[in-house]
Amino acid sequence: MTARRIRCGRPRLSLTGYLFLSITILLLGALLAAGTLWTVNQYREVRDEYTERALTLAQSVAELPSVRDYLADPRHRGDIAPLAERIRRAAEVRYVVIVDADGIRHSHPDPAQIGGRPHTDPAHVLAGNTWTGTEWGPAGLTLRTRVPVESRAGDVVGYVSVGVLSSRVSLAATSTLPTIGAGLLLALVVGAGGAWLISRRIRAKTHGLEPREITELLESREALLYAISEGVLAADSDGAVLLANDSARTMLDLPDDCVGRSPADLGLHPRLRAMLAGTEDTTGELFLPVGDRLLVCEHRAVRIGDQGTGRLVTLRDHTELVRLGGELDGVRTMVGGLRAQTHEFANRIHTVSGMLDLGAVPEARQYLAELSATTTEASTRVSEHVADTALAALVLAKSAQAAEQGVDFELAALSDVPADLPQRLRDDALLVVGNLVDNALDAVGSAGWVELLVRLHDDDHRLLEVRVTDSGPGIDPALGDDVFTAGVSTKDRTPGGYAPRGLGLALVRQACTRWGGWVDVDSAEETVFSAFLPVREDAR
Repeated sequence: MTARRIRCGRPRLSLTGYLFLSITILLLGALLAAGTLWTVNQYREVRDEYTERALTLAQSVAELPSVRDYLADPRHRGDIAPLAERIRRAAEVRYVVIVDADGIRHSHPDPAQIGGRPHTDPAHVLAGNTWTGTEWGPAGLTLRTRVPVESRAGDVVGYVSVGVLSSRVSLAATSTLPTIGAGLLLALVVGAGGAWLISRRIRAKTHGLEPREITELLESREALLYAISEGVLAADSDGAVLLANDSARTMLDLPDDCVGRSPADLGLHPRLRAMLAGTEDTTGELFLPVGDRLLVCEHRAVRIGDQGTGRLVTLRDHTELVRLGGELDGVRTMVGGLRAQTHEFANRIHTVSGMLDLGAVPEARQYLAELSATTTEASTRVSEHVADTALAALVLAKSAQAAEQGVDFELAALSDVPADLPQRLRDDALLVVGNLVDNALDAVGSAGWVELLVRLHDDDHRLLEVRVTDSGPGIDPALGDDVFTAGVSTKDRTPGGYAPRGLGLALVRQACTRWGGWVDVDSAEETVFSAFLPVREDAR
């Protein structure tokens, strides 16, 4: 059960609450803006409608024959005010005022104003122009329209002014506000419900984690992923590289932009590409030589629920372990040789002791001299052909190991190695000689023979040749070039060994490739392994 830390102070808003509140506020703001724009537009439409109605009414009154004749008569016989009042009431406007050419009112809702002059200059209208607009008057802010009245002769004899209070226009425009408000409220409720559903859905997708917790989780996972020494390489369902931590980039020498690229574009090992593609049949650990390294790879499918989302490959660098294992094998070889020599030395000591007990002192002296000469001759023969001390010691150790197994081991007479081998070349030469001779000794068993040729061709090419010939049963032709693949072997696991079989020849090929050389095998008659390592000056 995970314990959550208790924080003091103001409680933090949860992800669900934050999303719900944010979406609701945004929705409310959008609805208010939309409602405001809709109301403003509605007011403009109502105002334009009232303006058009006032203009139409004024034009209709100005076209009435009775009005035209009344204003055209200089004595203005008759009474036009009752007509104007009836029209005003029927049209439900604030006023309908008829003014003559002298600017005198002849009708007005207030009879006391009849005979007076308007508060505005009538010159513009009396010039024959129609005017509409909003002005302040005795009744307040009014939407007004003035239309000139022409006589039958076409002369302007006055004008008709129609006014509507702006408050009435506003009242008509706001009559739709309840409907607008109800619609906006409904939209807000629906939107808030949708925001709540979205926030709950996101919370379910994030497994109830808050943004801070998600950030901490991702940062900690990424820190752990990039802190481990093992390489981690992941591919998505399409086979493209999805993830590569620092260790994997170093082991595989991947570029910085490897994420998103295909394994083939990155030049990865074919079997590693097969792992990422999901076509590799081998399960468990797989040994792959990559550059100067020997990597142990494991692959598995990555699944979320019932769906496969890609492949994951873990990489472990076994180069150092293999090197230490090789040194351990070398020590074991030396121990075996020393054990054989100890056994042989004990037998010889017993022989000398018996001679002395029998009083055969001259014979004992001669026997010891012959033993010393034989040992010196063997060491001298090796040192004459192999001047490099480390390589000569390895050859002597392998010779003692072969003698213990009952195998006839010979150093070819053409062997010739100087003492000034570059250090890196010496290390790889020890690896190649040790592995090839070990394989040969394993193959021939007892009563067989093994011949070693190690020679530096001191010509323009400067090529170190290592050739091991044995009388063993040979290599299965079905293996072909796969015999140099890591993990491929015809033998079982080494008893008490440090690693599975099938690495020796892979390491030999890796060492040769590192120097731009090669290794091959021929089993037509005897089994012959030939390795070639070009000497490069930059390796010193």
